[in-house]
Amino acid sequence: MKNYLFGPNGLATKIVHAKYLSRWIVMGIDVVLSTLVTVFAYWLIRFVREEPVVWSLAIYLALLAATISALAFAILHVHRVVMRFTTLRETWRMGMAMTLKVIILYPLIHVFYPQVSNERLILGALLDVMTTTVVLVSVRVVLVSLYDFLKVRLNGEQKRVLIFGMDDCSASLSTAVSNSFLPSYKVTGYLTIGKRYKHYRLSGESVYFITGEEGFNRLVKHLRIHGVVFPNYRTAQEEQKRLVRYCQKLGLEMLVLPSVEEMSDGQLPRPQMKEIRLEDLLGRDEIKISMKEIAEGLEGKVVMVTGAAGSIGSELCRQLTRFKVKQLIFLDSAETPMHNIQLEFTDKYPTTPFVPVIGDVRSLDRMDFVFRNYRPQVVFHAAAYKHVPLMEANPCEAVRVNVFGTMNVADHAVKYGVERFVMVSTDKAVNPTNIMGASKRLAEIYVQSLSVAIRDGLQAGTTRFITTRFGNVLGSNGSVIPRFREQIRNGGPVTVTHPDIIRYFMTIPEACRLVMEAGTMGMGGEIYIFEMGRPVKIADMARRMIELSGFDPGKEISIIYTGLRPGEKLYEELLSNKENTLPTAHNKIRVAKVREYNYFDVVNELNKLNELAARVNIPDMVKMMKDIVPEFVSRNSEFEKYDKESVS
Repeated sequence: MKNYLFGPNGLATKIVHAKYLSRWIVMGIDVVLSTLVTVFAYWLIRFVREEPVVWSLAIYLALLAATISALAFAILHVHRVVMRFTTLRETWRMGMAMTLKVIILYPLIHVFYPQVSNERLILGALLDVMTTTVVLVSVRVVLVSLYDFLKVRLNGEQKRVLIFGMDDCSASLSTAVSNSFLPSYKVTGYLTIGKRYKHYRLSGESVYFITGEEGFNRLVKHLRIHGVVFPNYRTAQEEQKRLVRYCQKLGLEMLVLPSVEEMSDGQLPRPQMKEIRLEDLLGRDEIKISMKEIAEGLEGKVVMVTGAAGSIGSELCRQLTRFKVKQLIFLDSAETPMHNIQLEFTDKYPTTPFVPVIGDVRSLDRMDFVFRNYRPQVVFHAAAYKHVPLMEANPCEAVRVNVFGTMNVADHAVKYGVERFVMVSTDKAVNPTNIMGASKRLAEIYVQSLSVAIRDGLQAGTTRFITTRFGNVLGSNGSVIPRFREQIRNGGPVTVTHPDIIRYFMTIPEACRLVMEAGTMGMGGEIYIFEMGRPVKIADMARRMIELSGFDPGKEISIIYTGLRPGEKLYEELLSNKENTLPTAHNKIRVAKVREYNYFDVVNELNKLNELAARVNIPDMVKMMKDIVPEFVSRNSEFEKYDKESVS
């Protein structure tokens, strides 16, 4: 019996998992209750006056009350309100519907049964309106209470949380938290910092005022609080040095609702509480884009993502599930990460048709097989080697993957009529100081020259090539955020290469949305630059993360400087200034003004370069890279010795 009610497939579980009760069921319940109340009112009046019940009139009342009630509910849309979201406004709407019912019903009774006195009609109408409204509201209260009981029963003990703030956004959070899918959180009240007001309540919950850390600690202990909910990331960022630090010291959860874009599932939004990560508090305001245009460009298309198991590639795949794509092709050479993303998509996105493909972008035959069999219409090329010091030590592999791999995928895109090819590049391609950046610049040159050749009719094909270039991505595999977090968790020290090193940052979802936006707006041959805001000093980031973790930088956890790594430079460049870029329809995306190359010359040079890479002829290969990309000047690298030699 217990499993039948509360088991994984039990009745209670199905009720809680249901998004909402069918509006027709709600209509049916309300009509039945309204009809019963009308008949009851008639019986009560006859009983009080000790008069016999006229059954023909009772049946007539029931049929008429049912018809008119359904009409009144439909006119005022009472049945369209999700029952557990019933508010005072909906209660007023029910009262108006019942008033409309008696205005129509009781004059008809008088017409067909004139023997019924006006006194009884008026008394019956008043009793009907009040009783029906009370009954409908009471039933809703009972059903919502039952729903809440089942949620608690299924989830066990709920975590007690406070909502920060007293504005409209904060007030709406109470309902959002309470009605999250199988919530494990219970709103205990609202929290604000400042002057205290006695007996102040918001949305039925108490408001607690604190003036500092000591008061916050007492409140948490008194109310047995497990976490604090912020209305948005901006508010959390504003509280970095105060409330966020209070929570960190006590080990409390910090939660926030996701954006509307993240919440939408195409039907009724289901807000899921998300724990605030430290990296969410480090950057600037998130760049907003229009998902409608992206959806129109991807709907009904077969979309392939190379490097699908990586940080950018996997997030691109996740975001592509929002659009009605015909099929998603995941391409990557890493077996275990590909297996993991396959399991994730099977569990989380069962309605999205996807095919995981193991393959190396360097393989001519494998790429031909993939393009021939799956016929992608849009390709997002994110496959690349990206770690600067590692590629500095393995330059030939950087060229084979980043240059030859890109050429291979791009050529097959043209051969099989891909509509759009979007390449993910990097700010390190601008005035490169390392092998990785230079290899990405060479890939940019090939893609752009191929696009120009197609545009000018020098090369057969219809594919539009678009390149996107942005800075570092917060939380990507091997980036500073995960490394800093791990070092802090281990008690330090936190290692930074140089006290003055700076980088541009954006979040992984943000970067992926911008890539899709650029891919939609591009006409072919463009290199899009994303507005990254102000650069962040890595040392300041490390210090802030230590503080947000509840430690004192320099005392409890130290920061040490290890020196610049091979190929690393202090300042990254995006060519984002107006002199070197052109504006687009999106104020955060600009087009780089770069030199156009002759496609056939580029092919000839890069084929020679790839031959040198295949033979692992590092000196000649690096020299040739510097010849093709004259702005490539090595820094803190063994390849500095080739800089003068490469100058013609």
